[in-house]
Amino acid sequence: MNNSSIQGSCLCGTVKFEVNPPFQKMVHCHCSRCRKGTGTGHATNLTVEPSQFRWLKGEEVVTRYDLPTAKSFGKWFCSHCGCPVPRLTRNGKIVVIPAGSLDTAPPITPTDHIFWASRAAWGCASGGLATHTEYPESW
Repeated sequence: MNNSSIQGSCLCGTVKFEVNPPFQKMVHCHCSRCRKGTGTGHATNLTVEPSQFRWLKGEEVVTRYDLPTAKSFGKWFCSHCGCPVPRLTRNGKIVVIPAGSLDTAPPITPTDHIFWASRAAWGCASGGLATHTEYPESW
């Protein structure tokens, strides 16, 4: 990776990684799975191609959970502290990075709210970002 790489880590510091921008997108997902998986009103994730990502340490303690009833939902987390960490999609084409796992702010801000129709009643306002019932057709 190069000097523009952004590093991230888990809560206990056992897992560390770096990602090389540019990011494909940064979105807030309000689906019930993301809410359950994060314990919050929505998940904020960034995406990159696998070639832009690498583990620096702790990959061996990352636990993967693929929801059996879902086509593609999964969650990777540090087995020491439970913190969400980046995950490779099941098709292997995208790395999904939990925004809160980055150690510094990325050079991108959220552009969309997805699964807006299933958001929690107490969730945040749209803040003027585009809202989509599910995934936008262009994705």
